[in-house]
Amino acid sequence: MTAATPPGVPTRAAALRLLEAVLRRGLPLESALDAAARGLERADDRAHAHAIAAEVLRRLPDLDALIDSATAKPLAHDAKARMVLRIALAQALALNTPPHAAIATALPLVDGGPRRLVHGVFGALMRRGVHLPVPPQLLPAVAERWDAAWGPAMVAAAAEASAVQPPLDVSLKNPAETQSWAEQLGGVSLAPGHVRLPAGGRVPALPGYDEGAWWVQDLSASLPARLIGAGEGRTVLDLCAAPGGKTMQLAAAGWQATAVDLSEARLARLSENLARTGLEAKLVVGDALTFSASTPADAVLLDAPCSATGIFRRHPDVLHRARPRAIAGMAERQAAMLARAASWVKPGGTLVYAVCSLEPEEGEAVAQGFAASHRGFVPDPVRDDELPAGFAPDAEGRVRVLPGTLAAEGGADGFFVARFRRAD
Repeated sequence: MTAATPPGVPTRAAALRLLEAVLRRGLPLESALDAAARGLERADDRAHAHAIAAEVLRRLPDLDALIDSATAKPLAHDAKARMVLRIALAQALALNTPPHAAIATALPLVDGGPRRLVHGVFGALMRRGVHLPVPPQLLPAVAERWDAAWGPAMVAAAAEASAVQPPLDVSLKNPAETQSWAEQLGGVSLAPGHVRLPAGGRVPALPGYDEGAWWVQDLSASLPARLIGAGEGRTVLDLCAAPGGKTMQLAAAGWQATAVDLSEARLARLSENLARTGLEAKLVVGDALTFSASTPADAVLLDAPCSATGIFRRHPDVLHRARPRAIAGMAERQAAMLARAASWVKPGGTLVYAVCSLEPEEGEAVAQGFAASHRGFVPDPVRDDELPAGFAPDAEGRVRVLPGTLAAEGGADGFFVARFRRAD
């Protein structure tokens, strides 16, 4: 972009680069942000570019249906004209940008004939008074897969969840202060050690952040560590630990925690959060498939890498990247990690396997396969009274969190948790 570039265009150009990174190269939206937003000096501009790209990804089927209704011939799925129209329409129809500003900042992203096409299609749709449906339509492949696995009610609940900005959940260092922090933060508590706040607040400016009284963590993500219980000085391995919410839960619950993660940068952020909260844990850079524990632990928690489809409310890009082959590969890797993690559990100890996925291949199937091939471990069914209100174990004593859970209270991320006990 040159010095004569109209204001706002560099932000839309960054949004376009973000969309190309996700839809063409299969990159996560968050990891592509730095490169895509290079040259944007203001944090607000970076955030705006991210918001535009995320809204396009969240509403892609509906945006494309509008575009296709106004073109004589369908545009290629990855044609620049389609990409730019998605950006302009998402702003005008979902982000409350005045239509003239939405198209004025989008047109410089295309040249020649496509520029006239973009202008003409956008103008035609605005004159028709089009709108986006509520809730958004899920990607057809995702809706079909989830319908087969969970039924139409789950698909409908997922679509509803995608239309609402999720609330902000925090986990408290001291659960005994739950009511006090709920009052100070102006939120509500759905479980001991938890407070839920409305979306949109600036986290570092909230009471208790600087003194380390809490950390951000979705209520679903807090379940695996909750199900390990109080530490009383015993040892726990937290595998694939970053960003570290579970490590801090375990340390706060009295465990001698060792956090293992492949990413040195993510462990560095965990170290900063441990310092902020005054909690202690040993941090180890390592791959759960090759890491070797010096001694067995009383408990092992594996929050395994997965398709992450359970966090689609906050990260709509995951649904564009979670294809069947990728899901199958993730499930295979999780099974190998779980088998290796089992060797580090003391006799009588606890093993917890968790994924933030809505795919049964990654949750139920991996847990069943492990139980069938590891006779030295027995399922340790989760009881109702171990879970926050609104969550419940399934018939096998495992926890499956689907869209629609806590819908009246703001929802919860998709999750699966299974607990085992080493019997020998």
